[in-house]
Amino acid sequence: MAIEEEIRRWNGFAKALRREDKEAFDNLLDACRSYASAGSNATQPLPIEPMMMSMLLSLQIRLQQLQRELDELKHSSNGNVAIHENVQGCGGTTY
Repeated sequence: MAIEEEIRRWNGFAKALRREDKEAFDNLLDACRSYASAGSNATQPLPIEPMMMSMLLSLQIRLQQLQRELDELKHSSNGNVAIHENVQGCGGTTY
């Protein structure tokens, strides 16, 4: 319930977004709802903190999925498709 209340507090922000941005924002809020039970186990005093962690987790999962797909493309292309070997990620990590 605290997450839904926090989401309601962001309604003005959401209404000001362009349509394509609103869709992305809604996807982030859906991630908050998806991980609400995990967030309730955190000992954070502010609802926004587990919400942000849920959003980050959702994005990290998607990044890992895309990285696996990219790796599969690199291995299956046998040099037919030019794909950069080194992609710089956060913190200087090379993927």
